[in-house]
Amino acid sequence: MSRLLIFGLGYTASRIADALREDGWQVDATGSAGNLDFADRSAVEAAVAAASHVLSSVPPADDRDPVLDAYDNVLDGKWLGYLSSTGVYGDAAGAWVDESTPTGGGRRTARADCDARWLGLGARVFRLPGIYGPGRSAFDRVREGKAHRIDIPGQVFSRVHVDDIVGGVVAAVRAEAPAGAYNLADDLPTSQNCVIEEACRLLGTQPPPLQTMEEADLSPMARGFYAENRRVANGKAKRVLGWEPEYPTYKEGLSSLMASDGG
Repeated sequence: MSRLLIFGLGYTASRIADALREDGWQVDATGSAGNLDFADRSAVEAAVAAASHVLSSVPPADDRDPVLDAYDNVLDGKWLGYLSSTGVYGDAAGAWVDESTPTGGGRRTARADCDARWLGLGARVFRLPGIYGPGRSAFDRVREGKAHRIDIPGQVFSRVHVDDIVGGVVAAVRAEAPAGAYNLADDLPTSQNCVIEEACRLLGTQPPPLQTMEEADLSPMARGFYAENRRVANGKAKRVLGWEPEYPTYKEGLSSLMASDGG
């Protein structure tokens, strides 16, 4: 039986675990929803030894990678995967970025450093843009009164439905994909305004007013989100993994969420 160890069983990784269990995999995991305590070194090392594949979804902490700092010496010989971020590319002024684009020049330097460390170990590094899905979408922000439309002409972002991340990672596992970086993003980078407007249309409500950054009074984290502008190309994942997003644009993704549970 194939066996996977996941470091960090969160929103996305839990769905990857479910998909592989359906394929007959044994899955162990750290995290509040997992069966292992990250700090229990003997238990984690035993799980690593038993696993054929190891996937980390643990983000940087204190500018370091907690998984590699604690367990990199026991990962040799394993199929390695890492859920990273397209934030490693930094600002591209709206231009397209792909896996050959230099990393480390943006605001997420710690993430870029961790990304590079996993690549150095021969991992499959999945670079992810804004993730949305059940319980985490524009519908939720609209209903909670936290949705914004910011007046920044030319601003675009890429995004990906959580189920398409699952599809990409599972495809990489099944195909024994070569080590390297893979962008998992949808086919239509667009402004956050368009996504909010579509969510409001489906909900039958008026979109929030268009505001300047100053009027919106965003948190520093949210301001950082708007400080970068890029389009993320997904051609390598399609070519090498045989992956195609089930939700190629935000419109299909939001429509599916609305049909499944009212958004």
